[in-house]
Amino acid sequence: MNSVVIAVLVMLGLALSRVHVVIALFIGAVAGGLVAGLGLDATMLAFQGGLGDGAKIALSYGLLGAFAMAVASSGLPQALANSLIRRLDSSSERASDRTVTVTKYALAGGVLLMSVASQNLIPVHIAFIPLLIPPLLSVMNQLRIDRRLIACILTFGLVTTYMYIPLGFGKIFLEDILMGNIASAGMETEGINVMDAMGIPALGMMAGLLVAVFVSYRKPRDYADLPLVSGNVGQPEESSRYRMIVSVVAILCCFGIQLALTLSGSEADGLLLGTLVGLAIFLVTGAVRWRAADDVFTQGMRMMAMIGFIMITAQGFAAVMAETGDVANLVTATESIFGHNKPMAAFAMLAVGLLVTMGIGSSFSTLPIITTIYVPLCLALGFSPLATVSIIGTAGALGDAGSPASDSTLGPTAGLNADGQHDHIRDSVIPTFLHFNLPLLGAGWVASLVL
Repeated sequence: MNSVVIAVLVMLGLALSRVHVVIALFIGAVAGGLVAGLGLDATMLAFQGGLGDGAKIALSYGLLGAFAMAVASSGLPQALANSLIRRLDSSSERASDRTVTVTKYALAGGVLLMSVASQNLIPVHIAFIPLLIPPLLSVMNQLRIDRRLIACILTFGLVTTYMYIPLGFGKIFLEDILMGNIASAGMETEGINVMDAMGIPALGMMAGLLVAVFVSYRKPRDYADLPLVSGNVGQPEESSRYRMIVSVVAILCCFGIQLALTLSGSEADGLLLGTLVGLAIFLVTGAVRWRAADDVFTQGMRMMAMIGFIMITAQGFAAVMAETGDVANLVTATESIFGHNKPMAAFAMLAVGLLVTMGIGSSFSTLPIITTIYVPLCLALGFSPLATVSIIGTAGALGDAGSPASDSTLGPTAGLNADGQHDHIRDSVIPTFLHFNLPLLGAGWVASLVL
């Protein structure tokens, strides 16, 4: 009974049973540590030691929530939403169905483009979601868009982009982590085009997106027009062009700082610094009044607090899994079971990657764990260098979509649940798992055999 398997299954089982993800991660980590023989004391020490690794992320996302609420208080996002609503209301009765359809797919396409751009062109990852999505919820309600569709679109853009395009976060994932760790493990990587290796897996993700858009969530779904969970604090007392201009300047500065630090290779946290500068602009210019600043920022931090606590707990979970040493044992057991059966061995390696990433919630963290084990295993089984890159890259990306602790599902939930009508597990985790992990697993398996 491998402790990593037990820990992940306990965590997923509890999360699916509506136990809060933070509690599910904690209980799963304790179960894994006890099964591995660490004992309660060593398990808790490993868990506590890992918590600190998530503190910076939690602070960054908390400040991002405050920044998002400051932008909302300027009236800029609401003005965008109102313009879309006016377009719908002004359409004639005869053309209304066509207008609704066009607007629906235009909105979905815009969300997809922003999600893709957030990984490379404007590398802000999920920072745009609390700025863009909550003000559009009333528009989505009027268009009767199934929010599970938007969750799938967001997750597709967040994951597929970095696992296929070597720019921005994709450069970090594909070149620095994937190819870098493969080279360190002893395999020659010169002459390998990483986009060729990840092309078929990316097509699997595309297939899942098409199914979500045109089959699974094509039908209308009704939601109540409820106020945002944050109440009326984020709404402007009086919308003004000045406050909207300041909001645009603050957004550009926030994103520009992140872009500059990313391109310069700086190790400073661009999200943390950019958000602080953006908040300072709101305060200095008076776009957010000093009297209301405390309420606005507090409500914004509250909006992103769940993501912060989940990601802190996920780091503790990952630390316990690393302390058990059972990831290596899991791969060794896989090798002993399947021997030199390449198809079965490839499938098992991908499944192990899915299991590990589902638990720790980060494909960027999974790759260094599995690469040192997978490279000699793939070479021993006779996989080509291109197939080896594809197997390891896919194994790392598997589980990012569909993990309760991944920011690729937590981000969409934070935006879509701003009015309390989007459940994290049932409306983000399960839909993205079914539509992306299953086709990605199949496409990665095909790639391992044909490359």
